[in-house]
Amino acid sequence: MAPALTPEEWELWDVWMRAQRVLAQEVDRGLQRDHGISKAEFSVLVTLRDAPGRQMRVGDLAESLAWEKSRVSHQLTRMENRGFVERTESGASGRRTGIGLTAKGHHAAEEAIRGHARNIRRLFLDPLTPEQTEAIRAWSEQMVGRTEPPDGDA
Repeated sequence: MAPALTPEEWELWDVWMRAQRVLAQEVDRGLQRDHGISKAEFSVLVTLRDAPGRQMRVGDLAESLAWEKSRVSHQLTRMENRGFVERTESGASGRRTGIGLTAKGHHAAEEAIRGHARNIRRLFLDPLTPEQTEAIRAWSEQMVGRTEPPDGDA
């Protein structure tokens, strides 16, 4: 059995978790405040922006985002109503199983990416010393390496 955490270790864990929550909340608030989009909308917009032809099959989008298909479907309906995306035909069947980024959606993605980057820089990157930056990078890469399955084994 693993030894219990010391009070100092619990305190470190607690402050680490609070810092992550606060950072994520502030970055998400920035998307909403500055660009009128949610974190979920941002994720869809950026994924489609980076896709070949700025469109994907809905199933591939769900897989790319690691979301359930029903969540993607509801999100796309809301975004279609806002004019950010449009349903497209995918494959020979002519079924509307694809989703494409509209010009409005592309513009929203580009603007949000710039604003999002400014907020990440202001809230996360600028306050760090070079030593802190390297320590966070090294620990993060180590953590991912310990817990994420190798490519192709997912």
